[in-house]
Formats: sequence, structure tokens, C-alpha cells
Amino acid sequence: MKKPGDQRGNGVNNKVRATLWDVAQQAGVSPVTVSRAIRHPDMVSPALRKRVGEAVSSLHYIPNHLASALASTRTNIVGVIVPSLTNGVFDDFLARVQDVFEQSGIQVLVSNTRYSGAEEEKAIEIMLGYHPEAMIVIGVDQSPRVRQMLAGAGIPVVQAMDMTDDPIDLNVGFDHRSAAAAAVRFLHELGHRRIGHLTVSTDPRSERRLEGYIEAMTELGLTTAGLIAKSPNTTSVQRGAELFSEILAHDAGVTAIFACNDDLALGALFESQRRGINVPDELAIVGFNDLDFSGSTVPPLTTVSTERPKIAAWAAGAIVEIIRGSGKRPVERSVDLGFFIRTRGSTGGPRRAAKRPRP
Repeated sequence: MKKPGDQRGNGVNNKVRATLWDVAQQAGVSPVTVSRAIRHPDMVSPALRKRVGEAVSSLHYIPNHLASALASTRTNIVGVIVPSLTNGVFDDFLARVQDVFEQSGIQVLVSNTRYSGAEEEKAIEIMLGYHPEAMIVIGVDQSPRVRQMLAGAGIPVVQAMDMTDDPIDLNVGFDHRSAAAAAVRFLHELGHRRIGHLTVSTDPRSERRLEGYIEAMTELGLTTAGLIAKSPNTTSVQRGAELFSEILAHDAGVTAIFACNDDLALGALFESQRRGINVPDELAIVGFNDLDFSGSTVPPLTTVSTERPKIAAWAAGAIVEIIRGSGKRPVERSVDLGFFIRTRGSTGGPRRAAKRPRP
């Protein structure tokens, strides 16, 4: 059995990880004092802090946070579950979440579900095993088992980036259906009647945008026949080019495209340029999310801008207030932070007849 200070080899690098006992022995104090010096340095003298710090440094000691959590019921961890680590939509969201939590000494653990319900269940089950003090999950379409796990965890849970009438705990986001409908009405007001839609079926929020598109087109008395191109695969710029080509094969007279995200919109823009279709004179394009590149395309991309940093700040701020502040939850359990259409150069009225041959 390993004794305090025992440095027998492990067969890999001939060393074992230093323990709290090792640090205590080298500093000449008790393990309780070492723990106090590390976790609450203001409670020990400067001289003692220095001695413990030197022992920690020389032994390369890494505190066991899980053991500390068992003793204090605090882990200083918040779990964040996202559907993708490659989709730029979540970059600024995660950055803002981390900014808020860092100010309160809280670490963020992120897990990626790859838009899979089964992966989400597994990720949340594993994450809860680390005893986080709160959880943020993207979306509101969790399975009954996930909802049960999160509701029974006894911690604050925020469902973000979408809206629901039945939140597990707290909910902040915006209405994707209404945002998509607003994009269609925007194009209609510019004079467009043949409005196509590019989408993917991997994301439930994209499904709601499709519903909003159909709802608005129906209300305006416009047909959607041959104007919806949908892929079962994940989104990409190349996918946008392929889906736009699919619509052109059915309806060469389309004058506007509303894409469910900026990646697909960029693909449609590139494909238009490849085919010699002038944007915006012959074709108007509207994206969704207002990603960083949207204002730098040629022409700049009109897009539905969403308040992702504000959503992230609200979610993280509410959690900090609950677990480090007053302990009170926000008065409103669900908060809709809205959206707006950022108009740029990729949209205008149908100023030139689009006389394009079918591919």
C-alpha cells in the first residue's frame, strides 16, 4: 500500500502523482492546513502560504477537486452541453459563458452531442457524474429521460437558444419560427414572390425555421412547391451550394433564397457567382445567425441576427446569482431576447428579370 510521500514507480515514468499528504509532509504541516491554504489562502498566514506553495510547486501537486467537492458540496464546475464544436454559432456563446463564470471562479466543462439525442443522454449522464453545480443545455428538445435526469439533479438548469412553454427550470433564447417568418416577410416586402428555402434536418431549431418559412409563405399566398431544398446531413458551405442547385433544377425563376443558417447562405452565394447570377439584382439571399464572416462576403450577407452573447450572459448570470449570490431564481423562468434582420448588400428588390435556363 502506498504511504504518504512514497514515490514508487508506476511502470510508465517511474513516478506517481503527488498527494495532499506528500505536500503536507514536505511543508511540515497537516493535510488539513494544506487544504485550507490552497482553497482559502486568506485564512492562513503569508509565511504558511509561501511554504505550502513551494511544496506544491516542487512536487507538481494537482488538487483533487472531486475529493474537495465531496467535502464541501461545491465543485466550481458548470456543465455546458452543445450540439456541435465546429458550428460557429456556438463560438461566441461559449466564450461569453466562460467570461461570466471566470469572474466567479467557476470552471466550464463542455460536451458535444453531434446533434444526436442518444449522444445528449450519454453526455448529460456523464456530466452529472462530475457533480456540476449547474447545467446549461442548448435547445429545448431533450428526451423524457434527459428531462428526468436534469430535473432530479437538484441544480439550476438553463435551456438556451430556443423557447419552450415547459422549461425544465430556466429558459432563455428566441423564437426560431417567428424569426424565419420575419425573414420571409422581409423578402416579400422587397417584392419577391418566388422565395426558396435551404435547410438541414439534423437540427430541431432548423426544423422550426422551416415551419416558420412555410407558415409565412402560406399566409402570404405564396407557393412552396419546388422551393424547399432539405438535406439530412449536417450543414456546410458546400451543402448550401448543392441545395441551391437543387432548387434551380426545379424552379429557375426563383428570385430570393432564405437559408436556415449563414453557412448555407454562403454556399448559395458562391454557387450564384459560379453560375453568373448577380446578387442582389437577380437573386436576393438572406442567412440566419449573423456569423462573423457574414459582413465580409461580397456582397455582404443580409441575415437574421440573434442575440447569442446576450443569451449566454443571461444564462450564466442567472446561474451565478443562484449558486454564488442571493440564491434566488429570476422572476421570469422563460426570457425571449428576440432577433432582428441585419440588412446588407445581398438583398434588394427583383430589379432585373431572372431569365435563367434550367441546369
